[in-house]
Amino acid sequence: MKDYLTLHLQELPYFRALLRAVEARFYEDMTLPAPVLDLGCGDGHFASMAFEKPLDMGLDPWWGPILEAASRGSYKTLVCADGNKMPYPSAYFSSAVSNSVLEHIPDLDPVILELARVLKLGAPFIFCVPNHRFLNTLSVGDFFDKLKLPAFADAYRRFFNRISRHYHCDSPEIWRDRLEKAGFEIEEWWHYFPPAALHTLEWGHIFGIPSWVSKALFGKWILAPAPWNLFITRWIVQRHYDLSPRNEKGVYSFYLTRRIK
Repeated sequence: MKDYLTLHLQELPYFRALLRAVEARFYEDMTLPAPVLDLGCGDGHFASMAFEKPLDMGLDPWWGPILEAASRGSYKTLVCADGNKMPYPSAYFSSAVSNSVLEHIPDLDPVILELARVLKLGAPFIFCVPNHRFLNTLSVGDFFDKLKLPAFADAYRRFFNRISRHYHCDSPEIWRDRLEKAGFEIEEWWHYFPPAALHTLEWGHIFGIPSWVSKALFGKWILAPAPWNLFITRWIVQRHYDLSPRNEKGVYSFYLTRRIK
């Protein structure tokens, strides 16, 4: 089995590496009919790790990530455009993916409707997002709750949600209603990333500050991707990666859907 954790740790801060490594495993046995659209492709790093061949199309609203994705060769074609105004004909794509993207879109319904337009009837759409448990599971918020300081707990959760740029941390029921209105049907879903893994991710935003500095100064998250330099971070995250990726108490959810109308 491909060691996604090592591959991600060599290039990303450990908290982001852990989450993306767990998610990459879900795509191993999936068949994506071409042409494939990656909605919100970002810098292309995840696609370069999760898929053996370049995807047909990557779309993102920001030029910086698009240019970085182009340098990775993760896509055959890249387009800088908003998700609610995709420059494609109707029923053009045979499948689509969107990995940890939809939660960052404030006005989401028009994007889902536009995605339905550009997908062929019967096309699969695969995506993952943080769910309704995410904010209430944060360790610092829980700490303030135990101290009977709900105002501090709520303030921290709002702060963490803001730095995470989350607009939608929704339950499967809310996603089902949203998708059905746009003509999609959920075929399968599961939760993943349990509370202990989230706590590791949460504190990684602080301990990952040196990686942010490295990225700003040198253009790389990890300057020395050698085993000796990654030993401690691997020790921190390995136990979370080794667990079964599906977890009923998970704070993220993975969805396999299909356009049915």
